[in-house]
Amino acid sequence: MKNQIGVTTIFLILVSCNAPVQNGETKSTSIPISGSWKLLTGALIEKGDTVVTDYTKGKEFIKIINDTHFAFLSHDLSKGKNSDAEYSSGGGGYSLKDSLYTEHLQYCSDRQWEGNDFPFTIKINNDTLVIQGIEKIDSIGVNRVNIERYVRVKASQ
Repeated sequence: MKNQIGVTTIFLILVSCNAPVQNGETKSTSIPISGSWKLLTGALIEKGDTVVTDYTKGKEFIKIINDTHFAFLSHDLSKGKNSDAEYSSGGGGYSLKDSLYTEHLQYCSDRQWEGNDFPFTIKINNDTLVIQGIEKIDSIGVNRVNIERYVRVKASQ
């Protein structure tokens, strides 16, 4: 009996040594979200109107996600010289639990968006990531559904 208790104790100690440390943020390793993602299309649905943007023509948008933070960068491909000149960026921490991905926007080139949380549902199928959720900021009158479709950026790109 003493032998069985000793073996069980040693087993529990070894298992607990390999347990992940929780740092207050919820992460899930079951969804491989870390990496660089190139936005292909974005759809905004607001007040019954839908605007779809093709990010493969005239502009680029990339989202980079590591274990604790995300960042996004977007710009026009005319180097700011045409009427479609645009640049935006932002980032912050995020939480991930199962398919609920919530961005905590700490930094943004449009400063009115800073300090807000945006909950999204994510789906990953092979190298495609789809993010869908509601962007709502009462102070500036934003209340819309955002659907984004990304492709994983390969290391050689």
